[in-house]
Amino acid sequence: MLRVAFIGLGAIGAPMARHLAHPDFDLVVWNRTRAKADAFAAATGARVANTPAEAARDRDVVVTCLPVSRDVQSLFDGPDGLLATLRHGAVLVDCTSGDGATSRQMAAQLAVHGVGFLDAPVSGGVAGAEQGTLTVMVGGDAATLETVRPVLERFGQRIVHCGPVGAGDALKAVNNALLAMHIWGTAEGLVALEKAGVRADVALEVLNTSSGRSNASMNLFPDRVLTRAFPRTFRLALLDKDVGIAAALARDTQVVAPLLQLTSELFRQAHRELGEEADHVEAVQVVERLANVTIRGRGAADA
Repeated sequence: MLRVAFIGLGAIGAPMARHLAHPDFDLVVWNRTRAKADAFAAATGARVANTPAEAARDRDVVVTCLPVSRDVQSLFDGPDGLLATLRHGAVLVDCTSGDGATSRQMAAQLAVHGVGFLDAPVSGGVAGAEQGTLTVMVGGDAATLETVRPVLERFGQRIVHCGPVGAGDALKAVNNALLAMHIWGTAEGLVALEKAGVRADVALEVLNTSSGRSNASMNLFPDRVLTRAFPRTFRLALLDKDVGIAAALARDTQVVAPLLQLTSELFRQAHRELGEEADHVEAVQVVERLANVTIRGRGAADA
């Protein structure tokens, strides 16, 4: 039986951890908001730790899933920190959508204590976490990945070894930057078409059977923009962070990437304008404001 700790019971972390509340694992959880951990334990039977150090004590695998890499690194030091109790031979799997530079720092810190590290951000959203169908992008040693694969397979349908430490972070950041480009570009195209007299639902009917289609046009715009629903599933603040990581990656690797840099600037602007709690798809509202056009389908316009 693998002894596992899960740290970070947020919107994606909690359903990921729920898959580990399984007879094959001895699961301990910790969350900065204790009430969430207590509710999780009541529903699953997992044990709740009082500190990160207590969560990590005698664990084979520690999974972290927090907003940014520095949140994970902040849990390392002090008497209540992870480094106080992580045992030699354990592995820390960081599922945060993080930055490669901080992941490499954490890997070096942990190596001194004989602890392995993998950056393993995930894609698939809350629905994928609930269904156990996430894609897990892993950076780090391939042999270390194999030791923790039974844990990752509980919540990940596709587990991809991307390269050395930081490679998973890099791929996740670029993936999310492309998501941001698709959202913004589709919004600009639709407001231009609205002004040209083409209704958005008609435009999407054509785009989604043509070469301009994307996940944004096929799913996000019909389900969220045309309906004006904008459910809160993934914060714009976090997408802004991810696009910024991708833009920094391009600069650090001396890649000329004007579209990445522009997308980073646009989503930073949207984040500032819409605030910390806005959903990522609500960035469309900034495009609408600039064009003085609202993207609506027939049903929304007639309602």
